[in-house]
Amino acid sequence: MSNKVMWKPGTFLYPLPVVMVSCGTMEKSNIITVAWTGILNTNPATVYIAVRPSRYSYHLIKEEGEFVINLTNKNLVRATDWCGVKTGSQVDKFKEMKLTKEKANFVKCPMIKESPVSVECKVREIQEMGSHHIFIADVLAIDADKQYIDENGAFDISKCDLIAYANGHYYALGKKLGKFGFSVQKKKKNRRKKK
Repeated sequence: MSNKVMWKPGTFLYPLPVVMVSCGTMEKSNIITVAWTGILNTNPATVYIAVRPSRYSYHLIKEEGEFVINLTNKNLVRATDWCGVKTGSQVDKFKEMKLTKEKANFVKCPMIKESPVSVECKVREIQEMGSHHIFIADVLAIDADKQYIDENGAFDISKCDLIAYANGHYYALGKKLGKFGFSVQKKKKNRRKKK
């Protein structure tokens, strides 16, 4: 007998990244909080975000054909939540949350300076799925805060204090448990010389 309880079909696939998507232009911009986002392809680098057509940001993204995915961390958790429950048609989210607009390299919409990583995206296509439409986008650039680059020039994501979203709550990501391929990696023999 199974220990699992069956529920009706739904969106119980957790945890998810929770990001702030900036859109529009430097003059007329907005931020929408998105938990339905991810990677679709490596080459070319392709990502997606899922947005309800009723959202204010939906039309900004559709008009401009671009957006920026800004990763969020513990310092941004309040702003992340606030930008998800307020509408940009009534408030300036950058101003209210004291977030700084930063000029992007390839898109007209601003990056969020306080974000550890901003991903500049150009919409390739829109898939109408039902309640949400999927913006499939090519990654044009990744802008990482210098404070997270180590002495070898590599990005150290463990220093970012990234957050995730699960079943209506925000969570800090915990300690690293392993790296890709660790389960099949050959163990190093103890090479200490016996005295």
